[in-house]
Amino acid sequence: MGDVESSFAQARRTWVIKIGSSLVTDRAGLSTERLDALCEQITKLRQADIDVVIVSSGSIAEGCHRLGLTERPHELSKLQAAAAVGQMGLTHAYATRFQEAGFQTGMVLLTHDDLKDRERYLNARSTIETTLAHKVIPVINENDSVSTEEIRFGDNDTLAARVAALIQADVLAILTDQRGLFETDPRLNPDAKLVENASPFDPMLDSMVNHDPGPFGRGGMFSKLEAARFAAKSGCDTWILDGRSGDSLTRLMAGETIGTHLTADLNPVDARKQWIAGQLRSRGEVCVDAGAVQALKHQGVSLLPIGVKKVEGHFHRGDLVTVCDDAGNEVARGLSNYSDHEARAIMGHASTEIENLLGYMDQPELIHRDNLALL
Repeated sequence: MGDVESSFAQARRTWVIKIGSSLVTDRAGLSTERLDALCEQITKLRQADIDVVIVSSGSIAEGCHRLGLTERPHELSKLQAAAAVGQMGLTHAYATRFQEAGFQTGMVLLTHDDLKDRERYLNARSTIETTLAHKVIPVINENDSVSTEEIRFGDNDTLAARVAALIQADVLAILTDQRGLFETDPRLNPDAKLVENASPFDPMLDSMVNHDPGPFGRGGMFSKLEAARFAAKSGCDTWILDGRSGDSLTRLMAGETIGTHLTADLNPVDARKQWIAGQLRSRGEVCVDAGAVQALKHQGVSLLPIGVKKVEGHFHRGDLVTVCDDAGNEVARGLSNYSDHEARAIMGHASTEIENLLGYMDQPELIHRDNLALL
C-alpha cells in the first residue's frame, strides 16, 4: 500500500459495509456484475488486513424475483417467504465470490430482539468478533423470514449502525445509488451541492434528506442520516458512498475525500459510557466499600468482586446495574459480567477465587472499566 492508504487503513481497522438492494439486484434478481465489483473491492480491504463486516440487503428483492413478484409485497407472510427464498441465493453469491479470493464467509441473521436483549446482544457480538478473529467475513442481514412487525429493524441502514456500535467499528460505509448526501434532491436539481463533511447531529441535515426508499428498499437518505447518528454515539464515523462506481471503497481506503463523511467527534469508549449512563434501565444494584469508590473515581479501574459489599435486584450477565456507596449514593453504572446470584457468591472475594466459587470464571471483573460510566 502507499503511504496515504497505509495511514488511513492503519487508523481504521474495522469496517461495517452496508450494501443496499439496488446495488446487488436488478430486474433479473441478483446482479452478477455488481456483486463482482463489490466483492472485488472488499477483497482488497481484507488483503490490507482490514476486518470487514457486510450488512447486505437483497434477499427480499431476490426472493421477489424468484417468486415472480414485480414489487415488494406489503403482507408480512409474503415478505417472510420472499426473504427465505432469496436469502439462499444471496448467501451463495457472497460465499462463492469470497471463496474464490481465498476468504471464508459466515452468515449471521439478526432480529431487533437480538440486540435489544443484553445477553443476546453479547452473544451476537461474540459471534461476530470470533468470526473476524478467524479471518472470516461475516455477512449480516435481518432475519426477515421470522421477523414480525414489532421486532424488525425496518431497514438495513439501522441494522448496520447497530452492528457498528455492537463491535465498536471504526468505519460505517453505507453504499447507495447516490454519490452521497446532497443539500437538495439531485434528481430534481442537477446543480445540487454534495455535503462532503458534517456532524450527523447538525439539524440542517434534516431538511436535506428524503423518505423515498425505492421499490424494494425500506430506507432512503433519512434512514442513512439516522444510522450515522446512532453509529456516532459509539464513536464510529459514517461515509455515505456511491456503490455503483466500482471503486468507492478502495478510494476511501486510500484516504481520498469521497462521498459524504459524517464525523462522530467522540471517542468510542467515551461514547459507549454515555450510552451506558443515559440510555439503559438499571436492573440491579451493587453497593461497594469506600476503597472501591475511591479507586473507581480516581484511578479509572474496573470494579472487582472484592470491593462489593451487597447485591440487590435480579439481573443477568450483560444487564445494566447501579453502583452505590455505603450511603446509597449512586456513583456509577455499568454492565455486569455476572448475574445477581453469581455476584452474591463472589462478592467480597478476590478475582482469583471466582473459579473455585462458581466452577468457572467468565471475567476477573464484576464490571470492566470500559463498561463502567461514572456519574
